[in-house]
Amino acid sequence: MEKLKKIHMGAAKCAVDLGDGSERGEYVDQDYILNRLGRPHRSISLMYCYYPFDEQWPARISEAMKEAEVSFQWDYPYDDYFPYGGGIGGSRSNEPFNQMRDVRRHGQDVTLTITIDPHVTDEQLAAIGDDLRPFGRVFLRINHEATGNWFSFTKRAGYQEIADFYCRACRVIKEHAPNVLTVLCIGGVEDLSSAEIVKEKEFAQAVRETDIWSVDKYMALHWGWPFDVAEPGGNSHVRNSVRDIYAMTKASFERYSYICGGAVKPMIMSEFNADGDVTGAYEQADMVKLFCDILEEEHADWFTGFTFYQFRDRGRLGLEAEDPNNPAVGIEQPVMKTYKEIISSERFLPSMTEQGGTELPVRLRWGSSEDADGIAVPLHFDGDPHFCELVFDDDSNLMIEINGRWFYKSPAARTIDLMPAFFGNRLSGAADMTLKIFAPPADGENDLSEADGLFNYYFTLEKLPKIRILTTPVEPSRDI
Repeated sequence: MEKLKKIHMGAAKCAVDLGDGSERGEYVDQDYILNRLGRPHRSISLMYCYYPFDEQWPARISEAMKEAEVSFQWDYPYDDYFPYGGGIGGSRSNEPFNQMRDVRRHGQDVTLTITIDPHVTDEQLAAIGDDLRPFGRVFLRINHEATGNWFSFTKRAGYQEIADFYCRACRVIKEHAPNVLTVLCIGGVEDLSSAEIVKEKEFAQAVRETDIWSVDKYMALHWGWPFDVAEPGGNSHVRNSVRDIYAMTKASFERYSYICGGAVKPMIMSEFNADGDVTGAYEQADMVKLFCDILEEEHADWFTGFTFYQFRDRGRLGLEAEDPNNPAVGIEQPVMKTYKEIISSERFLPSMTEQGGTELPVRLRWGSSEDADGIAVPLHFDGDPHFCELVFDDDSNLMIEINGRWFYKSPAARTIDLMPAFFGNRLSGAADMTLKIFAPPADGENDLSEADGLFNYYFTLEKLPKIRILTTPVEPSRDI
């Protein structure tokens, strides 16, 4: 074996994030998602709400009001997301914190999407900040789609008050959790004949104060789900041109920059998809692919990432559809194959940079999914493997990549079978390959006793696993 090398994992040209759970589907654990998609995401978006002054709080509103007659998803007193279980009187043993730990131990960051009553106090916002301190880099999307009129917070305050609340929430939360990056999600440019963003006067200061600019853009959407069926001529769905969606997103970025005096910030699409309720399953996949093709054709380096909404969905907005007989079972949709091809292409892969030789034991650093130091282990294969596995005798928590496929090793796991990396990508002969190893936090939280624990987690890898490679069966066939 040649000398080990230190490697750095950095940002992709365009990050890919994934929605996991919402009013339309339950949370799916990261082991399942990793094995279905073959690679981790930059971030996983979790959808929560916080309305602590309401009578029904902290129940999920659709469960608290099962008998209520509603004709629209957002007709409840507050938004039908999972209730945020932290804050004053809450506990980090509640959700979303177990899900956040699951996401981070699998080498991904968290995007916490949370709708908040705009009348909560600074003390309540500070408590949210305190909750988020141990979780490294967190993308916090507060009161998304804020220029719309469907979420409960838009019915409790005017747009200027909502914009002012966004700025107040950003300042208070970040004072307690400097590791948080705030994401402003508003309508942006919705009419290509006008340069201005929707509610520009009200939200200009929020555009200046946020860390990240964002829009939600569905190339097709059935917003009447699940209370009606999208039919030709109906008025509860829409389908747009893919190129118009791209143009509106770019125009939004340019206008955000104009509002900030020419300054540039990261620009993302926090919810992105085409609704199969409108397009059918095949054209849904085609539209997703076309948008990503345009990013490549246009060399759209101004666009830093999108969140595919979502992994598993009770409607037709998922890579999987939820089995109506069993919510723990997903039914793969055609867009799954398309999406896997997209996220394995060069524009959407994290960068990997060699940083010279190293020796064991080695201290590995995990800053985020776009800033981590790991090691590269050179391996030689005499031919296509029949067996390739790693055998550990420690409680390390690792993310491992070989031949384009990622694997998770939990502290309890002792053997990791790497053969799935070769099932669809077999070797045609002898080959030299690299095994990459990174160490995200084992319990999903950073050690805040470290001097820079808000931003970095450290793990010392004492030794390598035993590496077993066989290029023939254990026993040769007796039928040839």
